This record gives sequence, C-alpha cells and structure tokens, in this order.
Amino acid sequence: MATTMIVTMIVLLLAGFPMMVPLIAATLIAFVIYLPIGPEIMIQQMLAGIRPSALIAVPMFILAADIITKGKSADRLINMVMRFVGHMRGGLGIATAASCTLFGAVSGSTQATVVAIGGPLRPRMLKSGYSDSFTLALIVNSSDIAMLIPPSIAMIIYGVVSGTSISELFIAGVGPGLLILVLFSIYAYIYARRHDIPTEPKASWSERVAAVGAAVWPLGFPVIVVGGIYGGIFSPTEAASVCVGYALILEMLIFRSLKVTDIYEIAKSTGLITAVVFILVAAGAGFSWVISFERIPQMILGALGLAEAGPYTVLIAISIAFFVGCMFVDPIVVILVLTPIFAPLVSGLGLDPVLVGTIITLQVAIGSATPPFGCDIFTAIAIFKRPYWEVIRGTPVFILILLSVSALLIVFPQIALFPRDLAFR
Repeated sequence: MATTMIVTMIVLLLAGFPMMVPLIAATLIAFVIYLPIGPEIMIQQMLAGIRPSALIAVPMFILAADIITKGKSADRLINMVMRFVGHMRGGLGIATAASCTLFGAVSGSTQATVVAIGGPLRPRMLKSGYSDSFTLALIVNSSDIAMLIPPSIAMIIYGVVSGTSISELFIAGVGPGLLILVLFSIYAYIYARRHDIPTEPKASWSERVAAVGAAVWPLGFPVIVVGGIYGGIFSPTEAASVCVGYALILEMLIFRSLKVTDIYEIAKSTGLITAVVFILVAAGAGFSWVISFERIPQMILGALGLAEAGPYTVLIAISIAFFVGCMFVDPIVVILVLTPIFAPLVSGLGLDPVLVGTIITLQVAIGSATPPFGCDIFTAIAIFKRPYWEVIRGTPVFILILLSVSALLIVFPQIALFPRDLAFR
C-alpha cells in the first residue's frame, strides 16, 4: 500500500497538480482499495483535521498580516531601526535583518515580510553598494525568522498535528529567532567591512525618540501576542482575533493608510490563502490517519534503523528530513506528512515535543529558503522580478549560519526551552 501511495503522489506531482491533489488521491486509493473500511471514514478524518479550535488563529493571523502589509507599519518599523543602527558598519544590512524580525513578530508571515521589508530596503541597499545577490539572500533568509518569532503559522500547524501547546511553542521560538538575527547582523558587518560599504549619517537622539514614538503602535502587535498570551489574558486564538481588530484600528483610524473599500480585496486574498491552507490540513489529516492505521511510520523508521536510535540521532534525522522536504515542497505539507511519521520515536524517547517543534520549525524555515525549490525563493523572484540564479547566489553563507543554529539547538536545547521553562514551569 505504501508503495502505491508514494507512486501516486510522485506521478501526480510530476503531472503538475498542486500538492493537495496528490495527498487526497493517495489517501482515497488507500481507503478504496486497501483498507477494510468505507471511504466515508476518510471524510470524517479530513473534517477532524480541521476541527481543532486552535486553527481559527490561522486565518486571523493571515488577515492581520495582509492588513498591515498594505499599511504603514513596515515603514515605521524600518525607520526606527535605521535611526539606531544605520550609522554602523553594515548598518543597512543589520537594519534589514532586524526589520524582518520585527515585522515577522507583527505579521507571522514570511511572504508578507519579504514584500513589506524587501520592497523599501532593497533599493537602499543596492544604492549603498551592497550586491543584489547578498541583498536578496539577506531579505529572503531574514524573513524566515518570522517562522520562529510568534505568531508563527508553522508552529500553529505543528501544534495542532502533534497536540503540542501552541503557547509554549511560541515562546520557545524567540531564543533561536534572536540568535539568528545576531549571527546575520555579524555577517552583514563583516560583509560591509570586506566590501567597504559606506555608512549613513548618525541620527540624533531626538530623531531616534521621534522614530520610536512613530513605531510604538506597530510594536503593539508582539506585546498583544506575547504579553497577552503569557500574561494569561487570552489564548493564542483570541490573540489572533485581537490582532485583526488592532490592525484595522491602526491602519484605518490612526495611520489612515487604508479605506473601507480596501478591506474587501484584503479579505478576499486572506480567504483564498486560508482555503488552500485548510484543504492541505484536511488532506494531511486523512493521509496521516492512513499511515498511522497501517503502522507505516514504524515500518519506515525500522527500515532506516531509527527504531533503536538515541535522542541525538533522532533529532538529527528529524532535522535532515524536514530540511530536505522543504527544499521541494510547501512547509505546511511537510509538517503534515512527516510529523506523524516521527511521532512514535519522539514519544518513545520522551523527547520534549516543544523542543522537537522548534527544531522542526527552524528546519522548514531553512528549507523554505534553500534551492532548488524553496518556496521563499520563488516569492522573491515574483516580487523583485529577478532571475532564479541571482536570487540563490548569495544563499549558501546564510544557509550555513542557519544550519549552525540548528546544531546549537540540538546540543544546547535550553536556547529554546529556557524561555519556555521561565514562562510555564
């Protein structure tokens, strides 16, 4: 049965069908031909996959990200960061990485971050003397910090699939996200020194204070998400709804960057993205039920020799599997398909599911920006209208930095777990 499902998925993918079709087709074949139960059970399992209330947060965070991407929040965050680091060697590169991190904490979306931060900062970096390959690689890879910094849609999907606390996942992603920002900033500094990139004039403290004052409202988003959840005021799902309301008030009433007529197009875009996400989640739930029912994960892990492996070996295997998977397939699909396969090992070894979830999120972030088919690469190609090879030319150094953070996270899990323990233990 496993062979038939894999062949079906490969054939349909090569034929050009979107990923949801191979998932559903392979699952349907398993139910109709191989399983001694009716296909109506497949529908039940697919519906069960999208039933968890935590998934309500996904369209809410997507909608909030769409609203602020079309507003002025990104410009205010960029201006604030530039006032503090623009005069440093490599300051513009550091500001780009920091702005991506801050906007990721506001939007939770890598694609939104590429659009909102890359749009205004790429021309400035090119004008200052940075190469386009370095600039594009910095924007694409820095935007992936949005997968780790709350709110993170990837973490929500993993939390629903694995039954892990989304609140704990959110706080665990902060440490690795900030570590990546520091390492990217160091590399931007080294690059600027090697290529003699000029610095910008140093801002006065009055300009810095004014910039902070202008960015106070956008900075309310991470306060709502992190402060609200860990202060016990509301759940992650409720935080998502509050973020939507806050985004509307911010962009329509305070900044006046959006009109009522703009909301229809924004809502339509959110609806389309949400529909794709939920179809994938439903298809993944049916697929996961089939492979679990037939004990396919145990067969695969046994064949790979992982059934008796130790914790470090398992974490390395998980890292490799998710990293390679996201080089070819959408991160949500990879999480839906691979998480149930490794679930028996994670449970059997007593690994902390929050640590595993953080490692998985980091790997899908890296894979999403890695050739040949990382999805963020094609987002950058579409937005900046640059050829494929130019977008990926500068990525190797950033990928090595991200992989080094992965290794550190496996060896020193407290990078992720210390903030979690501080907040919940």
